[in-house]
Amino acid sequence: MPDPTEKLVIDASRGDAVALDRLLEHHLPGLRAYVRLRSDRLLRAKESESDLVQSVCREVLEHMERYQYQSEAGFRQWLYRTAERKIIDRFRYYNAEKRSAAREVNGEDLRMEDSRLLEAYGILVTPSRDAMAREELRRVEAAFERLPADYREIIVLARIVGLPHAEIARQLGRTASSVRNALYRGLALLSDHLAKDGG
Repeated sequence: MPDPTEKLVIDASRGDAVALDRLLEHHLPGLRAYVRLRSDRLLRAKESESDLVQSVCREVLEHMERYQYQSEAGFRQWLYRTAERKIIDRFRYYNAEKRSAAREVNGEDLRMEDSRLLEAYGILVTPSRDAMAREELRRVEAAFERLPADYREIIVLARIVGLPHAEIARQLGRTASSVRNALYRGLALLSDHLAKDGG
C-alpha cells in the first residue's frame, strides 16, 4: 500500500503547492501541540503559537527540495527539529533583549483552530470532547509545565513526535526500559495533576 505522506512530500518537493498545503495541514495539529509544549511562558507571551508555526512552515517550504523522504516518522522528526530550532532562536532573541516575563501581559488570542490543537493533546490525556475548551487547553499546559523536565521531554518525543522508545533512549542516552518507565510515570503524574486541578 503506497504511503500517502511520501507522495505528498515528493510532490511538494517538486513545487506542488496543493501537496504542500495538504502535507502541512495533516501535520498541523501535532506541530502546534509541539510548539506550545516546547515554548516557555515568556515565548508564548511574546508570540502566538500560530506565528511560530507559520514561521516553521515557511522554513519547511524554503527547504523542501532538500528533504529526502524515508518515512512518515522521519518527516515528522524533520518537521519538529525545524520547529525546535525556531523555538530556540526566538528564545535566544528574547533573552538577549532582556525583557522580563513578569512585565508582560499574556495576550494569547485563542482561536477556533485551538480545537484541533486540543485533538493533538488528546494523545496525552483523554478528556471528553465536550469539555475541550479554552480552560481545558490551559489546564493541560499548566499541568504539563509542572512535570519534571525529563518527563516532559519523553512525553513530547513519544506522544507528540511519535518516536519509538528505542529511538528516544538512543537520543537521550538511556535504556528503552527506563524511557518506558519514565513515560508511564510522567503520564500518570500528568493525569494526577489534571485530576487535582479539575477537582
